[in-house]
Amino acid sequence: MRTVTQYSDDPGRPTETREADERATQEARRVVERILARSGTALMEDASHSEADGDQLDLEERSALRRVAGLSTELDDVTEVEYRRLRLERVVLVGLYASDAESAEISLRELAALAETAGSQVLDGLLQRRRLPDPGTYLGTGKAQELAGIVADTGADTVVVDGELAPSQRRALEDVVKVKVVDRTALILDIFAQHAKSREGKAQVELAQLEYLLPRLRGWGESMSRQAGGQVGGAGAGMGSRGPGETKIELDRRRIRNRMAKLRRELKAMTPAREAKRAQRLSSPIPQVAIAGYTNAGKSSLLNRLTGAGVLVENALFATLDPTVRRAETPDGRTYTIADTVGFVRSLPHQLVEAFRSTLEEVDDAHLLLHVVDAAHPDPESQIAAVREVLADIDLGSVPEVLVLNKADLASPEALARLSGVAEHTVAVSAFTGEGVEELRELIAELLPRPAVELDVVVPYTRGDLVSQAHATGEVLAVDHLEHGTRLRARVDAALAAAIQTVARVSGVAGAAAEADASAADGDVRGAD
Repeated sequence: MRTVTQYSDDPGRPTETREADERATQEARRVVERILARSGTALMEDASHSEADGDQLDLEERSALRRVAGLSTELDDVTEVEYRRLRLERVVLVGLYASDAESAEISLRELAALAETAGSQVLDGLLQRRRLPDPGTYLGTGKAQELAGIVADTGADTVVVDGELAPSQRRALEDVVKVKVVDRTALILDIFAQHAKSREGKAQVELAQLEYLLPRLRGWGESMSRQAGGQVGGAGAGMGSRGPGETKIELDRRRIRNRMAKLRRELKAMTPAREAKRAQRLSSPIPQVAIAGYTNAGKSSLLNRLTGAGVLVENALFATLDPTVRRAETPDGRTYTIADTVGFVRSLPHQLVEAFRSTLEEVDDAHLLLHVVDAAHPDPESQIAAVREVLADIDLGSVPEVLVLNKADLASPEALARLSGVAEHTVAVSAFTGEGVEELRELIAELLPRPAVELDVVVPYTRGDLVSQAHATGEVLAVDHLEHGTRLRARVDAALAAAIQTVARVSGVAGAAAEADASAADGDVRGAD
């Protein structure tokens, strides 16, 4: 563990200033020590599962494909870094902070969890107190040399920076440390690439990766400046095609742009199917609920607890990316759909926000948003702010929100009390133990929109399908089986109400309900006499 500050040990500096710098150095050292003392893992809770999670066959499949450290056959030459897949194995973390060491600790711990989710082993960390990143090497020339020494001592093959590096910063830092340098954005993109399963999800991630890579192609000596002219440059096209040709970096950029254009066409071709499914859901009277929240807050576990969906649950960041929609029922019997969405994180790469915009727009179609928060996290308020910031960026902040404080069995009473005032509707639950889930179901039933039309009609027995539809999509208040048909008191949508009333009127049993009421009232009078 190494910790550095940007200040020099000039004996001419005031004593108070030197003492403040020493205290900052000691605090930064303790931050990194606490992160690295977690027995090789930065993930905060165990990976146990509840009964609601099901068989977890997807987890078995994912666990069967694990990275084995030390088996890489890649060359030590870092100059080919753009043309290798991002395979993190042994990493050193680097972070900066201006004054708040506690926030720096939380951010660096999250970076360590991201690195471990990507399949790497965190060896060491370097946390520097610095007001602004150095425009050249992010850390400054001297501190970059110190980082190179740490990398050599630990045998690391990758440096992960807790921030987004400019292309020039990454290149300058790689020239100094002589290993791959990966920033936070590239790390998150790598995790998304590993976990995407659907065709659309894979295309979205690849497009985001190419958009990130395009401005970061770099030349190494002569390798990117070679030109192909004549018959080679023109691919044998004859006259008019001969000339100096393109450099290698120009060829690579053109290939990336062509691939990006192809991916955009593929995603556009997938749009009609997605829009048709969305239109079908919107035309249905069944209310929709969306689950959103910070990554690893327990969204999939909550979905399993509410619906028995059995979706993958893993103690990892961004374990599930593809949206899952399941049917659920309120305690009073009303049906609704509930959809799980992709998780968020601090400084979520804008490339991913744009690529997954279509997925995130599912939230906008919902009647209710369940915002899941890890109440046991050291700084849940920042997670809430990060999620709301992303939703606001894509204009999805108008959906009614329920703040679900998950992991209540691990959170302190003080944290739960503090978070209970963050939103108008708040409920504390534990998706693992089931605590508070019934209260959440009742709150969902209270906040979901109710059908607009209240009916009291007799439906003939030949149209039992309408009664069944009222049970499925409406709110049935009472059912009574009479001589002419089924007396139904229910709240349903306008279209179903019109259909039921038409059938009742045509069949001639429209007044049966009133007659039944009159007969019951007459019987009550005679009984009183």
